[in-house]
Amino acid sequence: MNTLIQRLPPAERKALLARCQTVDLTFGTILCEAHGPLRHVHFPLTAFLSLVASVDERPPIEMGMIGSEGALGATMLLGVTSMPLRCIVQGAGQSLRLTPSALRKALDESPMLRRTLNRYLYVLMVQLSRTAACLHFHEIGQRLARWLLMTHDRAHGDHFHLTHQFLSEMLGVRRSGVTTAASVMQANGLIEYSRGDIHILDRQGLEAVSCECYRGVNEEYSRLLR
Repeated sequence: MNTLIQRLPPAERKALLARCQTVDLTFGTILCEAHGPLRHVHFPLTAFLSLVASVDERPPIEMGMIGSEGALGATMLLGVTSMPLRCIVQGAGQSLRLTPSALRKALDESPMLRRTLNRYLYVLMVQLSRTAACLHFHEIGQRLARWLLMTHDRAHGDHFHLTHQFLSEMLGVRRSGVTTAASVMQANGLIEYSRGDIHILDRQGLEAVSCECYRGVNEEYSRLLR
């Protein structure tokens, strides 16, 4: 179940779920374009999503990630029916989907849903601002560890498929930089990596080499939503 929906009182949760449709999301599907209309709101279950930005027609870079802890479309609380970033399915899986109009009705009927999404929107802002700072100040190895931890949190397993090219685009660095950083992690027994298949071997070790940005966002989420 999506964590935000789990927080709702039973009656409010039941009313929201009645408005939702369970859908299968496939890797690479674009759910919305930056500043384009938001056709659906998503509460991911097993799928997870990337929020990416593009500048001057350069390759996209990831600014945020949404899994079963969050929702795509929390900007509806601001009266905005669009997202400032493109949203792409990064991990295939299931999601609860509803229309913006259905969410507006649910928000009118559920004070706890409004309160929960307000808090989640703040946490998402923290994630975006942390990522912006991380991209500027922290080394590739630290950023890769943070990204792998975020993916691990949402992938519902220790194994997932990510190519060096995909990682380099998401982190905004050269492919050779990702290759070097991943090789160091593998040599230190943190991950096992072969032809795009990543297996997390030492979660605590990854947390130790990650930058503080990963811990900071999680602490804010825990403080406000757990």
